[in-house]
Amino acid sequence: MTVPDFKTLLVADRDQVRWITLNRPERRNAISPLMLDELEAVLKDTAEDSEVRALVVTGAGSAFCAGADLTADPDALPDVDLARSDAVFGLLERQPQPVIAAVNGTAAAGGLELLLCCDIVLAAAGARIGDLHANAGLLPGAGGTYRLPRRVGRNPALWLLFTGDTAPAEDFQRWGLVHRVVPGDELLAEAGRLAAGLTRKSPLGLRRMKELVRDGLEQDRRTGLAHALEVAQAHQTSADYAEGVRAFAARRAPRFTGR
Repeated sequence: MTVPDFKTLLVADRDQVRWITLNRPERRNAISPLMLDELEAVLKDTAEDSEVRALVVTGAGSAFCAGADLTADPDALPDVDLARSDAVFGLLERQPQPVIAAVNGTAAAGGLELLLCCDIVLAAAGARIGDLHANAGLLPGAGGTYRLPRRVGRNPALWLLFTGDTAPAEDFQRWGLVHRVVPGDELLAEAGRLAAGLTRKSPLGLRRMKELVRDGLEQDRRTGLAHALEVAQAHQTSADYAEGVRAFAARRAPRFTGR
């Protein structure tokens, strides 16, 4: 994409990987209406860009994302459009490409809801993650109560929601949300290595796997298995399937086109 002059995001394309950096470090990358607008624009463009084969989402400064920006006017209730946040976060969850979250620091409240919409989560050692809504008498409005127990289990989710506490990234690794914890100075390099590996896979195959996993979580066993078989059979007619089989037989690296 021709990157516009965003005010709240840094966007860069490198070797078929799109890097999206939340860029309000002075506000701990709190989510503003403008950030939602800019994030929506990037995600819609990315979904249609066949040159982008993986995304990395991270934060500038010391935090990944501190949630919605509630402090613009301390004398007024914050104007948080929950439906808008839910819609934009849903776009992230439905991105056709694999999405990697590189959690460089605190991910709290809406920041946790944001990373719950990513496919693979890497975290810096020392990063803390949690849902802080209970501390201000609020409810998660961008899917947190739905997605969190599905990613970490019922009891850890309820502990996080009820207490408003944060927990170290290592706890989330044990619960299954965080896939790897690495030293902070290695986080972006590790995310880059992972993303680069994904760009060498069939983009069509990864997109279909992602769709099947997402749909299967909402389907009964019989329906999910039948749907997976149907999609796998259809995939056998794709150019990527043929290329993969030929490359395997020839013991060479495949050259996938996404068709």
